Amino acid sequence: MLTRLAPTSVRATIVATLAACSLVVPSRTFAQQPAPPTATPAVQAGAGKEEGNFFKSLAVNLGDDVKHMPRMNSLYWLAAGSGLALAVHPADDSLNQHLAGDFADKFFAPGKVIGSFPFVLGTSVTTYLVGRIGGHPRGKHLGMDLIEATLLSEGITQAIKYSVRRERPIEPDGSQASGYAFPSGHATVTFAAATVLQQHLGWKAAVPTYLVATYVAISRLHDYRHFASDVAFGAGDGIIIGRSVTWHGRNFYGTPVVGPGKVGMMFSVQP
Repeated sequence: MLTRLAPTSVRATIVATLAACSLVVPSRTFAQQPAPPTATPAVQAGAGKEEGNFFKSLAVNLGDDVKHMPRMNSLYWLAAGSGLALAVHPADDSLNQHLAGDFADKFFAPGKVIGSFPFVLGTSVTTYLVGRIGGHPRGKHLGMDLIEATLLSEGITQAIKYSVRRERPIEPDGSQASGYAFPSGHATVTFAAATVLQQHLGWKAAVPTYLVATYVAISRLHDYRHFASDVAFGAGDGIIIGRSVTWHGRNFYGTPVVGPGKVGMMFSVQP
């Protein structure tokens, strides 16, 4: 039975997500789908990116990023994040208190800052400027992808928060932070950034960033800002955003298809 801190709307949202995924997800791996033969690898500087005026390029690229989200790979990760959120959901009311203690207070203190939207956006802009001013196309490309991932993470997270309206956990002293809990914005932003780095630099270079993202996610439980299911779903959401932002040069789009007795997605590849 769900408690007041884990409202039915959260569980219903996750179950509905899994149900939608089951309509169209085949039994394949979670690997990024191979690009068409004419596609340019994501790690190549400037691949599939609009160049020119920064703000105009950013707007065009964000539009392409959103178009790249409705694809099979996104559904895999959405199912994974939703499934993990459902799995930990029964323990939502008990996990937070297990992270209490003086050592935990000091250890998790930086997580609030490291995973915040201003901090991640600031480091992303810095990466872009260093690449642009220093004449490093790959650094500029990486910075632009990080900026796009950060902006999309914040926008999508806030939209879901105000749709679900899940209250934050109640702290030991009886107080409760303002705002909504589901999903975790810190988890979404940091996992999106980690995924962008993984796509650009490979898994070995990205392992530290995924560890940082995991640390930030756990710190939100310690701070009583989120439940475990909030950060689990946020992590999956961030991975989807990071992989969509780095899906360069594919022009791979999805369109919902609804008809008598059928619901699904139609996908098209345009070289």
